[in-house]
Amino acid sequence: MAKALVIGAGPAGLMAADVLSAAGHDVLLADAMPSPARKFLMAGKSGLNITKVGEGFFDSYGDLPPALAASLGEFGPQQVIEWAENLGQEVFVGSTGRVFPVVMKASPLLRSWLARLEAQGVRLMRRWRWVGWSGQAATFDTPTGPEVYQADVSVLALGGASWRRLGSDGEWVQYLPGQVADFAPANMGFLVDWSSHMAPYYGQPVKGCVLTVGTQSDRGEFVISSRGLEGGGIYTVSRALRTGAPLTLDLLPDLGEADIRQKLGKRGKESLSNFLRKTLRLDAVKIALLNEFGRPFPDDLARLIKALPIRHNGPRPIDEAISVAGGLRFDALDGRLMLLSRPGVFCAGEMLDWEAPTGGYLITACLATGRTAGQAAADYAARVSSGR
Repeated sequence: MAKALVIGAGPAGLMAADVLSAAGHDVLLADAMPSPARKFLMAGKSGLNITKVGEGFFDSYGDLPPALAASLGEFGPQQVIEWAENLGQEVFVGSTGRVFPVVMKASPLLRSWLARLEAQGVRLMRRWRWVGWSGQAATFDTPTGPEVYQADVSVLALGGASWRRLGSDGEWVQYLPGQVADFAPANMGFLVDWSSHMAPYYGQPVKGCVLTVGTQSDRGEFVISSRGLEGGGIYTVSRALRTGAPLTLDLLPDLGEADIRQKLGKRGKESLSNFLRKTLRLDAVKIALLNEFGRPFPDDLARLIKALPIRHNGPRPIDEAISVAGGLRFDALDGRLMLLSRPGVFCAGEMLDWEAPTGGYLITACLATGRTAGQAAADYAARVSSGR
């Protein structure tokens, strides 16, 4: 039995602790917050999307680092489903391939998981904030004062830099100098300085549009908020939008430009708003967007309806983002997620430098890398104890 330390009690850290304790090791799980997996619980408030099945799963991660690709190859959507079911949570697959627990909440799954960890002997230390190393030992600020813990193997699962109030503050980067790519917001909304005419539409969903950013197009729903644009459709294209590619909306994706132009030619004396509503079936919120971003209207309104340019003032602050890009670079790790600068220390979860859209991809990758790090740490401990 080795002494194993896991720092961070989100999905990645819990998975690493699960694997290590199941292998018979003495696991201490430390987390800076009063309770574990707060961001995981927040994700479950609108329905816990644990993974996604179907073609194109791996493509959604963009250029996959080999270590992440290997983790996902071993623990992908089917394995996530089996993991949830083994914790007593029945799941269902939605029409888009997204997978949810039948109860839709995160709390029953988390309670079952924590109970299993406790049964396997994992000790959860709350309000233990990691503040670096003292030699080979990890140091913590705790409610009872400084603590130093010497482990045989460690797993860091420290999260990204969004949702500070839930524990992901990114302050750990100072203890891994020169090994971290700058954080940037991911799956976030974008700021818009609306005119006063848009106030009646705050909180309104925009449905049935195609969003195009550079070469990427996606049909999705988003929401007009008092501060800008947010929601799944925006999050899907947020990576390209963040890097400066322009955003256009196709307000009528089921009608061709020529068809729209032909219908516009039959307008007569009717007001434009009424004509757009009655003849083109544009709802009030789409007409509002057309007025906000399209005036003064060009002679060829059909082209504008098919490609309405959306002006924005950049992404919302990183602390308001669902997730982040950037983090601990994969070139600082070996193929099984061990820090090259600290043998015996493994890393997992959102603290690593990868990015994915919402839709189950985030949780799947956190679980997969947590599993890899836990298994690699257990294997490392076995090699050390045998003198190899």
